Amino acid sequence: MRKIVVTLAAVSTLALGACQSKEADRVEDKAEAQSDMLEAQADTMPTGAASDAVESKADAVKAAGEAKADAIDNGTVPPPAATR
Repeated sequence: MRKIVVTLAAVSTLALGACQSKEADRVEDKAEAQSDMLEAQADTMPTGAASDAVESKADAVKAAGEAKADAIDNGTVPPPAATR
């Protein structure tokens, strides 16, 4: 089930990716990377409450990144300062 959700999220991101600004893409990519690291950490843990908590945190990080990227595109949040 989880793989289906991840696959659908990836496909949705690709479909909507062309509609986002570069700043929003960077924010979303950073959140996605953090989420992926948390999911990998959860995968190495024994199943149980702790693993579920890390999975939930990964989902929250990804959702927050998507929300911030949407807010940047909508103009409700200023884009992050450019880092070079």
